[in-house]
Amino acid sequence: MIEKVKTRQDLIDAYINFFREKKHKHIPSSSLIPENDPTVLFTTAGMHPLVPFLLGQKHPLGKRLCSVQKCIRTQDIDEVGDEVHHTFFEMLGNWSLGDYFKKEAIEFSFEFLTKVLNLPVDKLAVTCFGGDKRVQNLPVDKEGAEIWIKLGLPKERISFLEGGVFESKKNWWGPAGETGPCGPDTEIFYWKYKKPAPKSFNPDDENWVEIWNDVFMQYEKTKAGAYVTLKQKNVDTGMGVERTLAVLNGLEDNYQSSIFQPIIKEIEKMSGQKYSEKKREMRIIADHLRASVFILGDVRTIKPSNVGQGYVLRRLIRRAIRYGRLIGIKENFTSHLSKSILPIFPDYQELHTNHKFIAEQLEEEENKFNATLEKGLKKFNELGNDKLITGKEAFLLFQSYGFPIEMTQELADEKGIKIDLEEYNGEFKRHQDLSRTSSAGMFKSGLADDSEATKKLHTATHLLNEALRQVLSKDIRQKGSNITPERLRFDFNFPRKLSSEEIKKLENWINDKIKAALKVRREEIPLRDALSSGAQSEFGAKYPELVSVYTIEDKRERKGWISKEICTGPHVENTSELGNFKIIKEESSASGIRRIKAELREE
Repeated sequence: MIEKVKTRQDLIDAYINFFREKKHKHIPSSSLIPENDPTVLFTTAGMHPLVPFLLGQKHPLGKRLCSVQKCIRTQDIDEVGDEVHHTFFEMLGNWSLGDYFKKEAIEFSFEFLTKVLNLPVDKLAVTCFGGDKRVQNLPVDKEGAEIWIKLGLPKERISFLEGGVFESKKNWWGPAGETGPCGPDTEIFYWKYKKPAPKSFNPDDENWVEIWNDVFMQYEKTKAGAYVTLKQKNVDTGMGVERTLAVLNGLEDNYQSSIFQPIIKEIEKMSGQKYSEKKREMRIIADHLRASVFILGDVRTIKPSNVGQGYVLRRLIRRAIRYGRLIGIKENFTSHLSKSILPIFPDYQELHTNHKFIAEQLEEEENKFNATLEKGLKKFNELGNDKLITGKEAFLLFQSYGFPIEMTQELADEKGIKIDLEEYNGEFKRHQDLSRTSSAGMFKSGLADDSEATKKLHTATHLLNEALRQVLSKDIRQKGSNITPERLRFDFNFPRKLSSEEIKKLENWINDKIKAALKVRREEIPLRDALSSGAQSEFGAKYPELVSVYTIEDKRERKGWISKEICTGPHVENTSELGNFKIIKEESSASGIRRIKAELREE
């Protein structure tokens, strides 16, 4: 137990201040919705917004960075309900972009844990990479272990995990996609039990809780499957706020910390039940509603739907509602419960700015689900007499009663009934335009594509952003974007469908700029100067004090440019590289939000 660091804000302040003293620059938390990365629906780690810089692009703030990043991970959603798993969480991280490496990273971790947080060394243990003879004979990380020993950690508290790069939880990170930076890591564990820790470390003992991970990106996996030593070796670390705070307060249950207790107490009041008797149900409700509040409150305006991030949001809200009913909450509760979440996070202004939208969307979604929930449960109970629910029956529950397939699976598991998922997926594919990533819950982190095709489309997005203001309205602002090597997708505020004439004007405006062979210039300037110079920023997004600005120059214009945006890139150097711009679809994305899909074609 320590006296200094007790609360969430204590921990965050202590971490950021410590790394500032170590010459790291603090960067703000990015949106939960990754920009221009089609490989993942949500920001899953602190490194996600830093991908271009881990790949070698220069960061405006230098080579040492730190942050607290809001994250969503749903691959462990079935684990939520125990003491330590969460869908939404905050990740403390520090990075070295080609600066310090293994020795300094481990020393920083050890110093922060033992000197700042005052955690006793005799309750710490670590794992290190055990090597992989099958893959280029990748060596055991003896160097990492020796650094830990020199700092005072006994050999018995260091475990080399074998299994290699193809198996999870074996001290090898990445690459996040098929190719890219990767390398060994060392994970730090804390003995959560009040009784003394055993002399030897057994990583399979659940009383050892992982609280920090230091990743050493020293290799790059190529398309050929080779692991090549990187010229720029990076350090990427991550420490979960929720788990660490529980440790600091001597708690074995994260949900008993000050981050969750206001939510839990409100659930107790609404249900008339005690947390001690309904732990799993209350943890799921608290976790899922907290995640839903952050998704709804994000600057990129996500609503419940049957597509992408909106589908995940709908699934979280409806799962929380179902568990609320199971513990006796009969009235609508999600909107009311959200009010207990906001005061816990005073530093995320977007939640407070969007509090009305959050409450309205939760109420609307709960009303929709309530209208069909009882009928759907009744229908479910009529199925599975032969211990099997057909794919068509499962799809009927989705289409007619709004049951996400994961919820039907959960209900079926409770009754020992199987579902024909192959048939369900076939039905689903024929009737819904829902990505398999969402429906299967496979949210794997990935590195943003950095191909020439993506660079071209990224630059074309800047042209489209300005064209919309020139052709439609000066008040138009970007509300989100997504880029693959095949197409761009751009969301913007506008109250109505575009006419065919307007679409043609947009295409002509952009193609004129492409044919004019305009130079694309990048510069790093203070945020205040960027905004005062006319650079566009995404509404509500947070930026560091020094930013990258991309300008598309046009000497025909009085101000000398046609587009200026705060952006991390990457971009082409001249618009002549783009080809022919063609809008392939214009549609509604949400109320008051339109979406354009476009591609670049060979001339």
